[in-house]
Amino acid sequence: MTNPFRVASFAVALALTTAPAALAADSVGFVTLAQVDADNVALFVDTETTLPDVGALMNDTDIAALKRAMAGSGFDGTFGAQKTFYGIGTFKAVTVIGTGDEPLSRRQLHDLGGHTSNVPGDETLAVILGELDTTATRPGAEIALGYGLGDYSFRTYKTGMTGVKGEVSPPNDDRKVMIVGTDADADRAMMERDYDALVAGVTLTRDMGTEPGMAIYPESFVSRVRAEARGISNLRVTVLELRDLQREGMGGILGVGQGSVHDPRLMILDYRGGDAGDAPIALVGKGITFDTGGISLKPNTGQWLMKSDLSGAAAVAGTVLATAKRGADVNVVGVMPLAENMPGSRAIRPGDVLTTYNGTTIEVMSTDAEGRLLLADAVAYAQDKYDPELLINIATLTGSAARAMGDEYGAMITRDWDLAETMMDVGARAGEDVWPLPLHPNHFKQIHSDIADIKSTAGNPGASIGAAVVGTFVDDDQPWVHLDIAGVDWLDSGTPTTPKGHAGWGVRFMDQVIRDHEAGK
Repeated sequence: MTNPFRVASFAVALALTTAPAALAADSVGFVTLAQVDADNVALFVDTETTLPDVGALMNDTDIAALKRAMAGSGFDGTFGAQKTFYGIGTFKAVTVIGTGDEPLSRRQLHDLGGHTSNVPGDETLAVILGELDTTATRPGAEIALGYGLGDYSFRTYKTGMTGVKGEVSPPNDDRKVMIVGTDADADRAMMERDYDALVAGVTLTRDMGTEPGMAIYPESFVSRVRAEARGISNLRVTVLELRDLQREGMGGILGVGQGSVHDPRLMILDYRGGDAGDAPIALVGKGITFDTGGISLKPNTGQWLMKSDLSGAAAVAGTVLATAKRGADVNVVGVMPLAENMPGSRAIRPGDVLTTYNGTTIEVMSTDAEGRLLLADAVAYAQDKYDPELLINIATLTGSAARAMGDEYGAMITRDWDLAETMMDVGARAGEDVWPLPLHPNHFKQIHSDIADIKSTAGNPGASIGAAVVGTFVDDDQPWVHLDIAGVDWLDSGTPTTPKGHAGWGVRFMDQVIRDHEAGK
């Protein structure tokens, strides 16, 4: 097979060693209009405010009452507009959601599905699709995917105690949802065959990034992912433990992890669903299970969020598991270097020199620039062992990327502009946007060290300098994409498909890369 990417110039502790039941997700099914039996209903309405066919669910009087209510409320059908009316006909609540006046993309269908996950009604909900203006072949399945992405909350540690100010009992998480369309059987088949695995991958990633550092450390990360991988065909799990890392000479991973009581790991998920001779897509994710900054200690402000510094590794795990569960016709390998960055008595110091997997030495300028040390070993190992046709590394690497991009874009760096444009298109379709930052020859000059081959950091521009450190370990002819997701992995306010908190960012993006590869794009 030709390589399309080379064409361009380029709980707590032991309780969490198995997957916990964090919450019961809503039950989503597919029915025809005649099969609807629900207490609540959601309707999609365009800017003409024309109601979809509701059959025998509402009589003429009910429909007239709903139209008057929409008009009186000012509902105009713009995309994402949402109004709920109570006591219409026999329904407890009727919610109308605007679809706008333009054909709906697949991404917009996902957003509409996310909007429906927030409509009132704890018992049963019927989502009436109607005649949606879209080119998507299975809009019902796309709506259901969006619903699954939006229907997420993490309450593992919520007790539901009463008598505590501000504490409320958790809502019912087991609502029965019916997606109502004419192609119910086909939509159900697509969701079960394909999208259920994607939702599960995003959910796992969010869970891992939300768990406290006392619960997720290298060993428990491995155990959690291994439990999820159990029984999946064509998926091999390999874990390099302390002695293995020492034997392989992975001084970057070992150095970062040596200050912690939890030994580091390198976890590999190798899925072989494609032809035996096809080179895989390699996904490499930074897995700092908690980042104190090490000897270069971080300030306390916001340090609690450093539990999510494993977001890259979690996204890689979620993506490979989703790919394998749906039996994709592709080869994918996920490489996850895992360490806890602690200021222990054995921790590395600024000024220390580490020898990495490929023999390159790195002078440590700040122990808080630790993720690139893990990635140095991991990307070199991925190339050496798997010779991938495309290498993507993903990491919450730099505050510079967050300051440059905010929470709208993941920072993307590559040596190949054609590949950069391809990745921007992938992000637009997947619902996880990326935008390029530069990688200039001077950035590599800036990391020249006086006593080692390179140094781990060198001032501004921070995101590009971080990429240059990682890029030092990526062959010049290797198609490579560096994703710095420090600004997008955690949201202070939610979107239709991503509730507030850990976003699980990167699973949808990398999943779309894999789907495009399967389709021969």
